Amino acid sequence: MTEATAIVADRNRTRASARFLYTASVVLLCAWVIVPLYLLLVNTLSSPEAVNSFPKSFLPAFDMGSLRFFAGFEGIIVALKNSIIVATMTMVLSILIGAPAGYALSRFDFPGKALFRLLILLTRAFPLPLLALPLAVLFIRTGLDDTAFGLALVHTTLAVPFAVLITFSLFSGIPRELEEAAWTLGCTRLTAFTMVVLPLILPGIAASAIFAFVISWNEVFAAAVLTIENRTLTALLLQTLGEAPLHLKFAGGFILVVPALIFIFAVRKYLFAMWGIANR
Repeated sequence: MTEATAIVADRNRTRASARFLYTASVVLLCAWVIVPLYLLLVNTLSSPEAVNSFPKSFLPAFDMGSLRFFAGFEGIIVALKNSIIVATMTMVLSILIGAPAGYALSRFDFPGKALFRLLILLTRAFPLPLLALPLAVLFIRTGLDDTAFGLALVHTTLAVPFAVLITFSLFSGIPRELEEAAWTLGCTRLTAFTMVVLPLILPGIAASAIFAFVISWNEVFAAAVLTIENRTLTALLLQTLGEAPLHLKFAGGFILVVPALIFIFAVRKYLFAMWGIANR
């Protein structure tokens, strides 16, 4: 009896330790994400004196001077519009290219399939600065330089590998028998895909689209090299805030982060659904 009690107590201690480690990991992960955003908000809503003072205050002073400066800054609205346009085009193009490729990898067998998947990943092995000069020359010759569509093509090449691999995993998780059952009921491959498979993977496709949007929104190197007049928000902030005071840099970072957070929050239910969490 004593030995059984000791075994039960040991199991309870193990479960308590695992629960503690799990809770601590969740808290640390949340703090890793939330604390920098909160500090960014505090410094954005603080006066220049408070930003440069020490010790720092952890409560915002609600000084809107930095934000008013950016609201009246020339070109900020146009750059914001360009970022939204480029990110939206990147999101659409990456799904239009990545989803069919992921479906083909999941449903069809062909020679070199494993090598093709590897090559998709290897496209990210080439650093973008290495390709900057050839891309600039090519875009100038084709008239795509300083255009939203040209920049969206570059961002799409960065997002497509992830879109392909994500959708490949999603399609692989759906039994092929569902499509075959739809075929026996008179559906073509296209109608079986749109009526049976697509509704099941829609949350995953939405998550892949969100990932492509964030990649495009945060990308700055190609935007700075390939655009001059039609700069995105990241490129404009990089150009104008290089020698700016610290409080303006915080405000610029806040303006850059907030639209992406709003977009992710608006489509959060698809992210929850992808991980099996009920829509909320």
